[in-house]
Amino acid sequence: MNEKEALANIRQKIDDIDLKIQQLLNDRAAMAQEVARIKMDSGEQADFYRPEREAMVLRTVMERNQGPLASAEVARLFREIMSACLAAEKPLQVAYLGPEGSFTQAAAQKQFGGSVELHPMSTIADVFHAVETSHACYGVVPVENSTEGMVSHTLDRFISSPLKINGEVTLRIHHYLLSKEKNLEDISKVYAHPQAIAQCRQWLMEQLPQAELVPLNSNSEAAKRVAAEPQNSAAIAANRAADIYGLSILARNIEDEVDNTTRFLVIGTQNVGPSGVDKTALLVATKNKPGALQTLLKPLADNSISMTRIESRPSRKGIWEYVFFIDIEGHIDEPAVASALSLLENESSMFRILGSYPKAVL
Repeated sequence: MNEKEALANIRQKIDDIDLKIQQLLNDRAAMAQEVARIKMDSGEQADFYRPEREAMVLRTVMERNQGPLASAEVARLFREIMSACLAAEKPLQVAYLGPEGSFTQAAAQKQFGGSVELHPMSTIADVFHAVETSHACYGVVPVENSTEGMVSHTLDRFISSPLKINGEVTLRIHHYLLSKEKNLEDISKVYAHPQAIAQCRQWLMEQLPQAELVPLNSNSEAAKRVAAEPQNSAAIAANRAADIYGLSILARNIEDEVDNTTRFLVIGTQNVGPSGVDKTALLVATKNKPGALQTLLKPLADNSISMTRIESRPSRKGIWEYVFFIDIEGHIDEPAVASALSLLENESSMFRILGSYPKAVL
C-alpha cells in the first residue's frame, strides 16, 4: 500500500469513527431529554443541572483516560457534551459579572460549557439579584485572587442573601493592556477593576508611572470605556476584550505574579448533594466572650475537619462586630462534618451553611 492509499484508508476510518461519535452524541442527548421528561412527570420543574453529578462524571473521565489526549482536554470535551445535552433538557440561564469579555464570563463558560445562555451584569450585587429574583438559574462571581486575596463585595452579599454556593471555578489570569494608541508613552490614563490594578501595580509603576489609574466595576467595562474615548487611555483586560471592543494589545501578561489565579463561585438556590470531593462554606459569628474564636473552631479540630480558609468581615450590625467566612473540607452529609457543625452552631451567635459543593475539577 502506497502513502496515498494509506492516508485514504486512515481518513476513511476517521470518517467512520466520526459517524459513530455523532450517533452516540445524539443518543446521549435523547437520554437527557428522557431524564427531563421523567423529572417533569414526577413534578420536578427545576434543578436539571446537577453540579455533583457533573463533577463525578468529569473526575471519572479523567481517571479512566489512557491517552493520547490529555486527561484535562478529554474532560473539557465532556464538559461541552454535557452542556449541549443539558440544553436539550432545559435551557440554562446564567448571570455573570460583565460586560462581555470579562474573566467572570470565561469562568462561567468553563463551568457550564458553551450551550448555556450567559447574561452580563454590571455589578456583583446585580448577579445576586438576578438569581434571587429567578431571572437567572445561576450566577458566577469572583471571590478570591491568589495575589490580592478575597473579593469583599462578594462576601458581603452573602451576609444578607439567601443564595447558596453550588460550585467553584478556578481560572489562570493573564492581564493585557488594551488601547487605541500604538505606544505606551501616549497613555495618560488606565482603567481597570481595582483587583486588576493591584495585580499589575509593579508593572504599572515601572512602565506607566505617569498614568492616572481609574478603578471601574470590571475590566470589560474598562475596555468598553477606552473604545468610546478619543485617545490617550488604556484598559487592563483579557485578550478577548481586544477583539470585542476593537482595541490593540500594547502589552501582554502584565500581572506581577506568574501564577496569578482567581477563584469564582457558582451561586444558586439549590442544595447540592455529595460528589465525593467537596467543600463546605460557612458564615458564623462568635459569642462575645474571651477565647470565643478558639472555642468556635475547636469542633472542627476535634472531628479532624480541615479548614482551608477563614476570613472576617464587618457584620454591619454593630461597631467592631464581625462575622467569619469559613471554608472546610467535606460535605454536610458526611457524619464527621455534620457532628462538627452541630457543635459549632451551639457556640455561635449566628450560624449559616452557605453551601456544600464539589471542588473544582478543571
